[in-house]
Amino acid sequence: MMDAGPYLSIHTRVCSKKLAINFPSEDILLVTASPVIKAVTNFKQVSKILEEFDVEEQPGTMLENRFPNIKIIESGVKQLKSEEHCIFTEDGSQYIYEKLCLCAGAKPKLICEGNPYVLGIRDTDSAQEFQKQLTKAKRVMIIGNGGIALELAYEIEGCEVVWAIKDKAIGNTFFDAGAAEFLTSKLISEKPEAKIAHKRTRYTTKGMKKEARTKADNVGSALGPDWHEGLTLKGTKEFSHNIHIETMCEVKKIYLQEEFRILKKKSLAFSRDHHNKSVKPDKEMWPVYVELTNEKIYGCDFIVSATGVTPNIEPFVHGNKFDLGEDGGLKVDDHMHTSLPDIYAAGDICTACWQLSPVWQQMRLWTQARQMGWYAAKCMTTDSLGDSIDMDFSFELFAHVTKFFNYKVVLLGKYNAQGLGPDHELMLRCTKGQEYIKVIMQNGRMMGAVLIGETDLEETFENLILNQMDLSSYGEDLLDPNIDIEDYFD
Repeated sequence: MMDAGPYLSIHTRVCSKKLAINFPSEDILLVTASPVIKAVTNFKQVSKILEEFDVEEQPGTMLENRFPNIKIIESGVKQLKSEEHCIFTEDGSQYIYEKLCLCAGAKPKLICEGNPYVLGIRDTDSAQEFQKQLTKAKRVMIIGNGGIALELAYEIEGCEVVWAIKDKAIGNTFFDAGAAEFLTSKLISEKPEAKIAHKRTRYTTKGMKKEARTKADNVGSALGPDWHEGLTLKGTKEFSHNIHIETMCEVKKIYLQEEFRILKKKSLAFSRDHHNKSVKPDKEMWPVYVELTNEKIYGCDFIVSATGVTPNIEPFVHGNKFDLGEDGGLKVDDHMHTSLPDIYAAGDICTACWQLSPVWQQMRLWTQARQMGWYAAKCMTTDSLGDSIDMDFSFELFAHVTKFFNYKVVLLGKYNAQGLGPDHELMLRCTKGQEYIKVIMQNGRMMGAVLIGETDLEETFENLILNQMDLSSYGEDLLDPNIDIEDYFD
């Protein structure tokens, strides 16, 4: 390896760990505004590409103790000067790098900045603040239709929930209308007994100085896939689910109580039936009110803004001529290079701009962030040594496993027929309360699948999508519950 300055990775444990292993004699600097780092635990390789894991927070010292050549700089980045290969941190220091990997993630898109009744849930501290507010709440409003909104709608107990989504059905990012209907039944039924909370240590930023914590709050690392485990998400009332869903609408305006009273607006009472459109006026006064684009107004104790994220490209872009993707991320090629020399990016901050596999797409999920961080470190290593590297196989097929409404959910390939055009067909198998299986076929080949429940089909379907075998002759036998389809393809 050439004799040069330290390697530097921003806000990612995976990338810095890989570099530390590959270059044990080099200095690896990890610059982070938070005193805690995210660590993958309970890792399980479900199939060739599908990975299952938990994410927990650990103090940065654990990483430094394990890898003596890693040094953690606990400060936010103030400025990047790419031509000088230098970064300036908020504590007044500057660092020269040979190669830099930007892994600063994404930040929540709040529906309203600066409103004390609007909470965004992004990191552990904001999740705990939400839990604290919920203990005093009789009604909350959820705005958004992504993963966090789905989890909240299911996990909140003892509190009325008004859930406003811009789509026709819940979970539009992950599901079609059929899968949404399958899951919605869980929202209006009693939840099973609560699981025992995870017995594991959680580190937060509470020990930080107030000024430092304020900055960290803005850029806190994202929550793990099991973020709600161990949090008591219970309001003031003695019931399980009580949810009303407003579809095809967004937030038009937010009123505080005094403004609402002066304007003599009228709000609607909570509807006990999630299908029934509420028409009765609400006699109770609430701290905050939300007017929706469908002209309905609801009062609540507070609002949860769960409307997605945007790549956290500040302050890196100021004074630097990065090429940006349409979604605002830093464009990266198939070796995770940005458009500037010696600068790489991985995870939510970047936009994949190489020739994508026909059955892979970028989504800002923990699984992809981990894969990109690991691959970026491999690319930095091979570039430094003058070697070549093939594209990592994890980018051949989109594969994600998670849990919604206490169901195991596996998404494979073009699971919602993304970009396939009109000449595709769907095959479905559904057993109410047990499983929902959808397969996307095109020209006799499997292009994607959604598996909800304990189907045990993920590895078989992954292989069928990857090898693009012509399945025309099997017809509907592919999903016949009386046929063990795994026997066909062993």
